[in-house]
Amino acid sequence: MTAGVHMDIKKNIADITDKVKNDKDFQKELKKDPIKAVEKATGIDLPDDKIEKAVEVAKDKIGDVVEKKFKK
Repeated sequence: MTAGVHMDIKKNIADITDKVKNDKDFQKELKKDPIKAVEKATGIDLPDDKIEKAVEVAKDKIGDVVEKKFKK
């Protein structure tokens, strides 16, 4: 994986995390079908097995954000 590709993935995850914090409709879509929601948000159409890792990482990041938000 090249550095540029790695940075795009990090940016996509950051963008998705921000979207989850600020977009109630996206939150619902993410709960209903996380892979399709991530594909739609990133504009990347990958086979489910390829994007599944990105979804898992995003879920972890989202969990961290939600946990911090409710600890306040």
